[in-house]
Amino acid sequence: MAFSDQLVRCECCPRQCRVNRLEGKTGFCGIGSTIQIAHAGLHYGEEPPISGTRGSGAIFFVGCNLRCVFCQNYQISQEFRQGRTRTLTTDELVGEMLRLQDEGAHNINFVSPTHMIFPMADAIVQARRKGLVVPVVYNSNGYDSVEALRQIRGLVDIYLPDIKYLENELGKRLSGVSDYANIVPDVLREMLDQVGHLEVDDEDIAVRGLLVRHLVLPGHLENSRKCLRFLADLSPDLVVSIMSQYSPQYKACDYPEINRPLSEDEYDQIMAYALDLGLENAFIQELESQDHYLPDFDRERPFTP
Repeated sequence: MAFSDQLVRCECCPRQCRVNRLEGKTGFCGIGSTIQIAHAGLHYGEEPPISGTRGSGAIFFVGCNLRCVFCQNYQISQEFRQGRTRTLTTDELVGEMLRLQDEGAHNINFVSPTHMIFPMADAIVQARRKGLVVPVVYNSNGYDSVEALRQIRGLVDIYLPDIKYLENELGKRLSGVSDYANIVPDVLREMLDQVGHLEVDDEDIAVRGLLVRHLVLPGHLENSRKCLRFLADLSPDLVVSIMSQYSPQYKACDYPEINRPLSEDEYDQIMAYALDLGLENAFIQELESQDHYLPDFDRERPFTP
C-alpha cells in the first residue's frame, strides 16, 4: 500500500478536510492528488547547516494549509496558477531528487510539505531504493498532523519547522488558523522525539535533527517571547533560528501593525530574551536580510536578484 492511498480521505494536516483527493477533490490547501511543484533547485538562503557551501536541494510544493497575509511565497502558496507550476509523477519527483543530489546538494529540502506528506513519503522510499543518500529535510510551517508525522517516522532526517504563534487570536487574524497554538507544541515534541537535536558533520553540515524557526513579527513581541519560552522549556539545547527577515508582503498592507519592517530595537529585545532563557544555540539574521530572501516564482531562478 502506498502512503498516498491515504489521500482517499485526506487527514494530512490538522484541518482534517477528509476529502477524496484521489478523485481530484480539494480541501483547504487547494491541491488534489497530483504532485505540483513550483521550483526544484539548489538554494543557498537557508541556515548555514542546511545550505552549506553547495546549496540545499529545495523542492517547493504548490499550495499550503495556512493563509498567512504576509507570506513571501504567496505566488505559489495561495495564488498559484498554470505557468508557475509543474505537475510531476512520483517517478519524476524521484528523478528531481536524484538530480539535485548529483548536482551536489547537501540534502533534499521539501518546502511546504504538510499537505503533500504522503506523496512525499512515497517518493522518499523510491528515491532511497534508487540511490538517494543525502538527508531529507521536512521544511514546514509547523501546522502539521502528529499522526501523519508518526506514519512517516524514519523517512525524514532533518525537521525544519516554524513556530509562528503561541497566541491563537494572532494565528486566526494573520494566518487563517484558529488553533495553531494548540497544535504546534505537540508537533515539535514529536519531531524532537523522532530525530533528536541537530547533529552536524565535520564540515558543520546538518545530517540529522531538529532546527526550529521563529519569524519575529513587528508589534507582536509578546508572541515571540511565548514561542521562545516554550522552546526553552522543551529543551534549552534546541537549535533555533530567530529570523528578522520579516517584510510586509502580499496583504500585509491591510494590517497596520505589521505593515512595516521589524525594527532593530524589536529584534534586539527578542535576541536578549532568548539569551536570558538559555537558548544559546541560536542563528540570528542581520536586518538587512529583510529584502534579501524575497523570491519571485515567475522567474526560472526565483532567488536570483
